[in-house]
Amino acid sequence: MTKKMMRLGLSMRGLGYHPAAWRHPDVPVNGASEIEHYHTVARHAERGKIDMIFFADGAGVRAKDTPKGSLARLGQYITDIEPTVLLASISAVTTHLGLVTTASTAYNEPYNLARRFAGLDLMSHGRAGWNIVASWSNEEAKNFGLEQVRDYGERYERAAECAEAVTGLWDSWEDGAFVLDKESGIFFDESRMHRLNFEGKHFKVRGPLNARPSEQGRPIVVQAGNSPAGRDIGAKLAEVIYTASNTIEDALTYYADMRERLAKFGRPPDALRVMPGFRTYIGRSREEAQEKFEMLQDLIDPVVGLSFLADTFGDLSGLPLDEPIPADFKPAGDREGISGWADRLIARSRQDGKTIRELYLEQAGQASSNYIGTAADIADIMEDWFHKEACDGFNLTVPHLPGGAADVSDLLVPELQRRGLFRTEYEGRTLRENLGLPPHRNRYTGADRVREASIA
Repeated sequence: MTKKMMRLGLSMRGLGYHPAAWRHPDVPVNGASEIEHYHTVARHAERGKIDMIFFADGAGVRAKDTPKGSLARLGQYITDIEPTVLLASISAVTTHLGLVTTASTAYNEPYNLARRFAGLDLMSHGRAGWNIVASWSNEEAKNFGLEQVRDYGERYERAAECAEAVTGLWDSWEDGAFVLDKESGIFFDESRMHRLNFEGKHFKVRGPLNARPSEQGRPIVVQAGNSPAGRDIGAKLAEVIYTASNTIEDALTYYADMRERLAKFGRPPDALRVMPGFRTYIGRSREEAQEKFEMLQDLIDPVVGLSFLADTFGDLSGLPLDEPIPADFKPAGDREGISGWADRLIARSRQDGKTIRELYLEQAGQASSNYIGTAADIADIMEDWFHKEACDGFNLTVPHLPGGAADVSDLLVPELQRRGLFRTEYEGRTLRENLGLPPHRNRYTGADRVREASIA
């Protein structure tokens, strides 16, 4: 029996996940707009035998400018390269690395999505994946003729329909459809070409898709929503789930829930890989790892730091940063849905004597989801989660790039390999093979086709 291996993804959007990454001395300040920067990150990832890189795209500048001036100082997710164009370029400088990106069901039509990702899958010889999102930002909505995002129910209803149509289009051509026989003059077998004729509330798509299948049959389907509706879409269609679980208890609960949902849709447990986000600061010593974290924390501009408290408290820029929030402070504006959290955070900060500066450093640095230490320290945590079946692997959201990617490949991966938890060579050429997923079976390949193949 083949030993189960841990799966690893590397999230690579922009310059890294720490809000001050762009100010790090080793980070190319304009790297988010330079293809050479992404090529460097991808090569680090492939050198470490990472399963896939992931680009968490957004169709607009989504951060708010509260307090005034914070947006101009953020330097994170302001400009980047359209991800399918970016990943197509990366496919030419890598040979095994999976290529996954977000594309929203809110602002795309199924046919365009299906064709774009099928093209990336063909160009990369079976290494593409589509991360399904329904989009939450009003800033994005305003770029597509809307004043605000559609309500929750409509967004997820639309997402489910879009995903059904896209995956249906990817099955337009059965295996063996393209005869390509010059002598007989037959280019494709008509019986193996299928029109989808999808008709739902939000989309109507005829098909077939004018792109042939790749070596892995179709792109991998990825899903990152944590809501009940998002989890159902993932359980029904996805092969990889990205989740945000800050504790092993949360991860165990999520993993058990997804297994139940898989069974509800008649899918076996091995049809899905659950990969929580995992932020690493890796050093050759614990002191070095802590220094890497503190260097970035020191680079957080106070105005940017306050922006991480704005959704909870409103604009705090008029208050002294090195004093606690005043006893008579009341969050400004309509705080419905988060006022309870604001009250708890205020109470905790007063109890602990936290200043506003300490609060924003904690929130901006995402203290609750960081793992800081040596490769062995971090591998201990990952091994514990993996062996207790809290996940199938991790999506590494490193603080800065390309340095964080190099630390993963040079320090963390060798430690995981030493423990027998992670591959030393890629298992195959396609992303599906390297994730250990079963082969894709075209929906139109029925019992008659299977019998024909076995007789032949």
